[in-house]
Amino acid sequence: MKSIKRCQLVMTIFLLLFIAGLGILTARIYKDAPFYITHSDNYRLGRVYDRNKDVLFDGTKKIDKPDNYLIDVGNLIGDDKGQMENTLVAQNIDKLSNYSFNSGINNKDGKAAIYTTLDHTANRAAYDAFMGADGCAVAYNYKTGELLVCTSLPNIDPRSGYGGIENMKSGTLMSKAMYGTVPGSTQKVSTVITAMEILGQEELFAKSYSCSGYYMNGTGGKIDCHNQWGHGTQNIQQAVENSCNPFFAQLVEDGDMPLESINEVYTRLGYKVSNGENKDEDENEEEDEAQEQEYIDIDGIQCFKASTTLTDTSDFATQWGCIGQGETLVSPVQLMMWQSAIANGTGKMTMPYLIEKVTDVEGNITETADTDYSEQLFSKETAASVKQILLTNGANHYEYSIPGYKVAVKSGTAQVKHGAEENALLVGFVDDKDFPIAFCVVLENKYSTPAVAENIVTTMLNSLSR
Repeated sequence: MKSIKRCQLVMTIFLLLFIAGLGILTARIYKDAPFYITHSDNYRLGRVYDRNKDVLFDGTKKIDKPDNYLIDVGNLIGDDKGQMENTLVAQNIDKLSNYSFNSGINNKDGKAAIYTTLDHTANRAAYDAFMGADGCAVAYNYKTGELLVCTSLPNIDPRSGYGGIENMKSGTLMSKAMYGTVPGSTQKVSTVITAMEILGQEELFAKSYSCSGYYMNGTGGKIDCHNQWGHGTQNIQQAVENSCNPFFAQLVEDGDMPLESINEVYTRLGYKVSNGENKDEDENEEEDEAQEQEYIDIDGIQCFKASTTLTDTSDFATQWGCIGQGETLVSPVQLMMWQSAIANGTGKMTMPYLIEKVTDVEGNITETADTDYSEQLFSKETAASVKQILLTNGANHYEYSIPGYKVAVKSGTAQVKHGAEENALLVGFVDDKDFPIAFCVVLENKYSTPAVAENIVTTMLNSLSR
């Protein structure tokens, strides 16, 4: 009798385990089927829309748009052809699957879709403002995190195919806003924040340094100023407005600015900081660095985090890096994000997002966006002080070049290709609670084009405010 009961118990346990396993298997099939369907030869995809329901990607192939209609968003939105991996479609293709577990593949009226925050009209206006020059422009709502503009040149309308891909200009198949670039003097915003955190507002504003057109640092390195005649003695506000390299070299070298403290604030801001040791010892250094690259995730799209090298505050490379040259690299998106921590007065970045909502094949909303913030990068007091510095710079120097907006800005000139070319950068925000827009523009090889960074920003803002 006992043996029968024991057998019944064992069979019951096995039956329960079988049912549980079957339930788990069914759940996995239900959950993962869209992924496998979209990676098969037999699939139907939905659409990607901008914030005004303009089609940015059409997996149904039913909507006809003019040639080059999507050329401003091609390398951000992407397609399902496999040529561009770090794009919205490639990283979210399962969300576009017109497939359901109950009804299978819907070839006719499936409603799977991604609704983005992007403003296609403003995006195209920014693209056109480059006048054929290379570069990128990005803007977002620094209160909510909605990514409104993200265009990159050169670009491609994916519908035209990839014929002659070997002859495409470098950068065509990537959204440059997501990748590291030499920040030039826009980097000085990070250095001002760092100095403010270490010294405090009163002590920082009390410091002044002289500029004679160059500065010979403690290790014999020469830091040139763009003004060969020099700026004379100036404080932090004047140095930001004049973008004076010798001032910032002396600030970094100041005894009240220990390397450890600079390193700590830079790391808190999100930089991957190297000490420069063993740099030449690893034959596979570039490969190793690529593997160690850290990213900001924007709805599956990888945005490179900033990096720099800090070795000695008297060293040329360290000072030059804190000025925005040398080994310092920052993505335009991250430059823009730091502006939100200043503009909001919180010292916390508003994290950007591109997907507002997702619907499945039946039209049901399966995913919605939430506003999110970073950890505390710097104090509210630092945010307020740096905000005033940038607003003063905007009022004194950009009232006419960016008309109609109260802007806080910092410009930059980045020497690239071993000094053969110079890129123009402009980063900042509109100080308006009803129009909270932060932005970053990179205009490559600025002397080869009639385009102007300020005009690109103005065009972008005008289109967003319409």
